[in-house]
Amino acid sequence: MKTTAISTVRTEDPANRDAEWRLPSDTTVFDEIVADLSSTLFSSFRRKDQRRKAEQYLQGLLTAPGRKSIRNIAAQVGGSSAEQGLHHFISSSTWDWRPLRAALASHLEQIHCSQGWVVRSTHIPKAGEHSVGVDKLFAPQSGKTFRGQRAFGVWSVSERLSAPINWRLFLPHQWVNDHERRDRAEVPEEFGTESLEECAVAAALDTVRLRGGRRRPVLVDLRQGGVAKAMARFASAGLPVLARVDASYPLAVADRALPGYGAGALPARRILEMVKGMRRPVHWLDAETSWTSRTSLAAAVAVTCPAGPGAGHPRQLLLVGEWLDPARPPAQVWLTDMTQLQVAPLLRLTKLTRRVDRDFSHVGEATGLRDFVGRSFRGWHRHITLASAAHTAVVLARDDYGMARGVVPVSA
Repeated sequence: MKTTAISTVRTEDPANRDAEWRLPSDTTVFDEIVADLSSTLFSSFRRKDQRRKAEQYLQGLLTAPGRKSIRNIAAQVGGSSAEQGLHHFISSSTWDWRPLRAALASHLEQIHCSQGWVVRSTHIPKAGEHSVGVDKLFAPQSGKTFRGQRAFGVWSVSERLSAPINWRLFLPHQWVNDHERRDRAEVPEEFGTESLEECAVAAALDTVRLRGGRRRPVLVDLRQGGVAKAMARFASAGLPVLARVDASYPLAVADRALPGYGAGALPARRILEMVKGMRRPVHWLDAETSWTSRTSLAAAVAVTCPAGPGAGHPRQLLLVGEWLDPARPPAQVWLTDMTQLQVAPLLRLTKLTRRVDRDFSHVGEATGLRDFVGRSFRGWHRHITLASAAHTAVVLARDDYGMARGVVPVSA
């Protein structure tokens, strides 16, 4: 499959829409990367015409200028005659996107050693009201309310690269309880009411089922609540977790030698302030600023979550605090069950979220992760699965994997 690589990168920040990343004019090696990916992912299709349409759609995601709608993709790869076929392939066909996601995860695992799975919330503005899951929602990244969709992507990430391997679309209760809407969007019966935190956790647990026995530490933001329940669900699944929590979240100091032991539940911020004499400098590389070396102060404290009635003996966890300014309160607060790790590797693990944010804004936007124009649940999942494949092709070309094969980024 011959592909001319995308050249302009779009970001979540409108002020940065002109940021660019290009591959050299000789795209032979990039075409090889795309061909390898296509061969791996699309082998699950039983019919040749499905494989051909999948390749067309992937090519269109990588080459079509502007929004990656089915119309724009069709115009790039086959004109108006291709639009109807691609629309049916995405919105009305019967193929299952899950084998493609499993194959994508396996392909990535063979190429880079994933250090963790980052569960990232993605908001998708929509002007209309009929796309599946659309509602009035709050975007924590911008601090503003918007009309659109909310999805949670699970990103396989290392310091080298990141790519989404699974997705879960959040369905507001207005959608869950509206049978007419559900039928129109073809929402499966098993999708019921869940909070944002429950949706984020479910996305990670779905990835375990997708990947079989392979597990990676999960990084997830639980600052809005549901911490104890989420930690318990991860523990039941045997999935290690590093969760960002609100500084006011109540915890109990579990180390007899530390201040606060025996005082009952205390805000996480207060616990960390009491042990700030334990802080140590941790050096890390910042993926958001082209690998600038940075240093933070960090401390880790053994704690337990408050246990409800009949919950049994509370499980010991680690509370991790990071200070960017030693004179101010902790900038970030994390809770983990990976108690065998020291504070330095734990803090560096949290920085994988910055790798994901950079790759989403520099690549994912341009490969269509927020661009599906359609109303169906299944159509959204098929589009975003193929957009994840397009994102993967580009980040592999940017990474050392691509460089080793002759692809050199002009700018990043």
